[in-house]
Amino acid sequence: MELDLYQDWCKQNLEDPDLTAELANINGDVDAIQDRFYQNLEFGTGGLRGVIGAGTNRMNIYTVRKATQGLANYLNENYEHPSIAISYDSRIKSDLFAKEVARVMAANGVTAHIYAQLMPTPCLSFAVRELKCQAGVMITASHNPAKYNGYKAYGADGCQVTSDAANRILELINKVDIFEGVRMADFDEALADGKIKYITNDVIEAYYENVSAQHIDPEITKKANLKVVYTPLNGTGNIPVREILKRSGVENVVVVKEQEMPDGNFPTCPFPNPEIAEALHLGLELCKTEKPDLLLATDPDADRVGIAVPDKDGNYVLITGNENGAMMLQYVCEGRTKLGTMPKNPIAVKTIVTTEIASAIAKDYGVEIIDVLTGFKYIGEQIHMLEEKSEENRYIFGFEESYGYLAGTYVRDKDAVVASMLICEMAAYYKTQGKSLLDVLNSIYAKYGVYLHKQESFTCEGSAGMQRMNEIMDDLRTNTPQSIGGHKLVKFNDYQAQTSFDVATGEKSTIDLPKSNVLSFFLSDNTQVVLRPSGTEPKIKAYYTTQGATIEDATADYKKCAAEFKERMGF
Repeated sequence: MELDLYQDWCKQNLEDPDLTAELANINGDVDAIQDRFYQNLEFGTGGLRGVIGAGTNRMNIYTVRKATQGLANYLNENYEHPSIAISYDSRIKSDLFAKEVARVMAANGVTAHIYAQLMPTPCLSFAVRELKCQAGVMITASHNPAKYNGYKAYGADGCQVTSDAANRILELINKVDIFEGVRMADFDEALADGKIKYITNDVIEAYYENVSAQHIDPEITKKANLKVVYTPLNGTGNIPVREILKRSGVENVVVVKEQEMPDGNFPTCPFPNPEIAEALHLGLELCKTEKPDLLLATDPDADRVGIAVPDKDGNYVLITGNENGAMMLQYVCEGRTKLGTMPKNPIAVKTIVTTEIASAIAKDYGVEIIDVLTGFKYIGEQIHMLEEKSEENRYIFGFEESYGYLAGTYVRDKDAVVASMLICEMAAYYKTQGKSLLDVLNSIYAKYGVYLHKQESFTCEGSAGMQRMNEIMDDLRTNTPQSIGGHKLVKFNDYQAQTSFDVATGEKSTIDLPKSNVLSFFLSDNTQVVLRPSGTEPKIKAYYTTQGATIEDATADYKKCAAEFKERMGF
């Protein structure tokens, strides 16, 4: 089958010469042909994501067109005169793919609003709501290596599409012939006819105004004379992050020159992910000479932000997503309480793999914590539910362990622009008290105990990768380990079956969350292991939480748990 598809593609008069050259280069290479054609690039709640190249299992103009035709059919099936917002990041062919989306939508009677320049993911979510569109598409592969690109689909609420919507869109996509079944408009003609419209600067300005409205204390940053080193990692954050910091009174921003301008090759960081120390290497080197109050790094589509802060010896220490989120939650709670801006019955939202120290902090300030499945769309979903009751002002903060944060309800996805603003404000607030962010973090651990959170990813690539991940998950469901790393199993949650099993009582209860292929092992001594296949990468991810009196104790415990669990999975 793969060879037949390959030969069919070779016969086509392909519009992208890169694809023609690639097909010629793999002629006779059975493995290369199979990898490109053994499946269709799958559309799910995360949209599409894959390696750029030729074939049905690759990101190219044809797979993008086919997905867009299916999405257009879905919109016309559910709405009269639908419209869509489109944005794109700095990745290879992102601008081309975004225009292809607009062309297909225009040909199908869907008005396409597209940014005239690359813009971050949160700006896409904002545009969907601001322009009252029924959908949105963001061309990005987030923090994946340069060879990847992707296609995130959003609903009318500004959240990534739900499982039900994604399943129906996939049904419609599968009915589309990749070469003959797609309607196409000429971009320039559709632009002249108003079927495609560029998103205007007033939308961008409205986004900035909404971000600025999330200040806790807008004057504090101006008083602190904060100095920041910033790297956009060759992505979309360069202009919006610097603009919002300037408006916030952070004038002294030094940018990492090698990573300043958009470049989808990411020449200085093969993995443009602020979670990875190597991506921040140039920023950390610049910190040695500039000696800023903190280092900020945003990923290519500027929905995640990582930081590093100086210790007492002047060395810069990376802060994890959990640690930064805990500090930001405390700052939001402390600041709003002190200033009298805390709403009645406030709510903060986190994912099930995010630090439990947030629950302890929230309790001290009378804030309700809501736990949701992994994926920021579930945080956005909680905001939408509050909005339907006209209670969106109760939401004060949401975050996930993977460096995603959101204050405010103006978007429904994580936003590194507002997070950068609040991180700087938080650093300024504590600086005026003579405290560093490390001082703040240490005080949190002194009060609530040291929580250590680690994540390990295990790659399962190729046609056998998905099967292996499913086998691992099925085995752990049916042969659940009764202890991990010397910690006895207390409770076992299977979010696919939506059941929670209490080991001590033997009772099963229902989990009131959507079905998701996630397993959670709650162990003695506040230890936890969560396992889930990635929805966007060929990886299975394990999340570990250990607690100890010191970081050394918690680290030793984590290493023991991780080694045993890794062996149990067969890696």
